Amino acid sequence: MQTIITLPAACDFHIHTRQGVLMEMVAPRIAEGGVSLCYVMVEPNLKPPITSTEQALEYKAQLERLAPNVTFLMSLYLCPELTPEEIRKAKKHGIVGVKSYPRGVTTNSESGIESYAIYYPVFKAMEEVGLILNLHGELPSDSDQQLHNDFPKLKIVLEHATTKAAVDTVKALGDTIGCTITIHHLQLTVDDWAGQCHNFCKPVAKFPHDRQALRDVVLEGHPRFFLGTDSAPHPAYLKECAHSCAGVFTTPLAIPYLATILDSFGAINCLRKFACENGKKFYGVNEEEGKYREITLVKETLLVPHSYSFDESVEERRGSIVPFFAGKNLTWKIIN
Repeated sequence: MQTIITLPAACDFHIHTRQGVLMEMVAPRIAEGGVSLCYVMVEPNLKPPITSTEQALEYKAQLERLAPNVTFLMSLYLCPELTPEEIRKAKKHGIVGVKSYPRGVTTNSESGIESYAIYYPVFKAMEEVGLILNLHGELPSDSDQQLHNDFPKLKIVLEHATTKAAVDTVKALGDTIGCTITIHHLQLTVDDWAGQCHNFCKPVAKFPHDRQALRDVVLEGHPRFFLGTDSAPHPAYLKECAHSCAGVFTTPLAIPYLATILDSFGAINCLRKFACENGKKFYGVNEEEGKYREITLVKETLLVPHSYSFDESVEERRGSIVPFFAGKNLTWKIIN
């Protein structure tokens, strides 16, 4: 007898949707992966970065044309051009948060943040109007604690935690601090990406005790930890070159991946809270009208494709993306 689970379509609170032909392939696959709401990370890979309300709304409109059944929550890129006035305008137009990229932490982040001091007027405006600050959450830092102390009502999310120290810090700081955990960091450790370019991501997967801390907090059902895939597609040739781009692509099979991994360590019953409920509650959001749906998962073998094509006009390795677990079998699949 088959094992079947029906639950709300998931929420991905950290996704990269790219531009151009890559976006045209990625966006329609969000719903295919079992997700109905996602928080779009503006990033150094976007040209230009999304630093104004108008840019964010135009980008959202492009995504909605490609994936009309998905609720897209938008963010702005923290940069010197961002002002308190723009923060208030963004809030009025439904922008959800602001993402900070420290210098050098991911692909094309050489112009990232070195000091938060100049952004305190922006953070004050965010605290006043209720925008969320998204911080790179690989390791906790003194600046994270200082921001929390200086802006105690500002909601802060540490993104894609990879360490036990990050988990412990979030748990200790209180109700205004949340944390995303990726699908791949629940599976990988350092041995899985060293020399394996398609498992290479930033932040890199750490040690077994760090992975266990991530798994334990999911098993615990802690309400301030939730799914953010950090799914980041790069053409295969850019992953396979000497200076491999950082990023793991999970969007098309997000929930089958997650269900398979959770089931592997006895956490399948945590799927609903982690992927469907906790993030919504922390952010205080829901799907836009008509976009809520349910998905049904069945415990059945599913083969992950070797690649996803996004541009058939070029050579295959330039026009395709290799997904996480390419060519391997998952143990759960979506049947509706």
